[in-house]
Amino acid sequence: MNVIRGKREHPEEGERAGGTGGSSPARRSVLGGLAALPVLYTVASAIPASADSASADSASADSGRRPGKVRTNTDDLVLGQQRRYNAPLLTPGTRLLLPSGVKAVPVLDYYHRPRLGATASAWPHLRAADGTAVDASVIPDRSAPTRVAIVSGFTEGWYELIHASGRADRVSWDARKLPYLFVHGEFGGTDEEPFKGRFYTLALQPMSRNPYLRSTTIL
Repeated sequence: MNVIRGKREHPEEGERAGGTGGSSPARRSVLGGLAALPVLYTVASAIPASADSASADSASADSGRRPGKVRTNTDDLVLGQQRRYNAPLLTPGTRLLLPSGVKAVPVLDYYHRPRLGATASAWPHLRAADGTAVDASVIPDRSAPTRVAIVSGFTEGWYELIHASGRADRVSWDARKLPYLFVHGEFGGTDEEPFKGRFYTLALQPMSRNPYLRSTTIL
């Protein structure tokens, strides 16, 4: 997985088609017990950042690692690096760009009994945790409902986060090995413990398969 940071000037044609309008707290995440699985990525920074999110700091720390090997067992879930973007870098109006043609399926009742929604929709259209239709490419104001989704249909693996400061973080990976992207936005709209409206964060993680197609156990 490659990470490039820089100032964004001109969007690519494919990004315009993909939508330009828009981590996961780990305690209950279905992915929490899978952190030891192989990770496939290399990291490069175009422009060093002085103030960064916790995710980008971890990416820099891991820049010297070599890519891992993909397990051959099709039941294994192989994870790319999860990157988290937090306030104050993450702000309302930050945009999440994905390739054109990808589809998103919401993950319902994520903190209690996560399961896939009945239908997929073309990105950036998505149903938030409260059932409202949202433009998932635009990061919302504080107190907005949680957004959790599995995105698929990548012919090229990449996403780009465009911050209000003008900084652009572009992450790319091999979509043949990691064809899914887990998207989790927690924006302060969850009242239950341990969240209580305190978190404002976006987590993004490429994966080798959709974990919600099999039985799910919450740790």
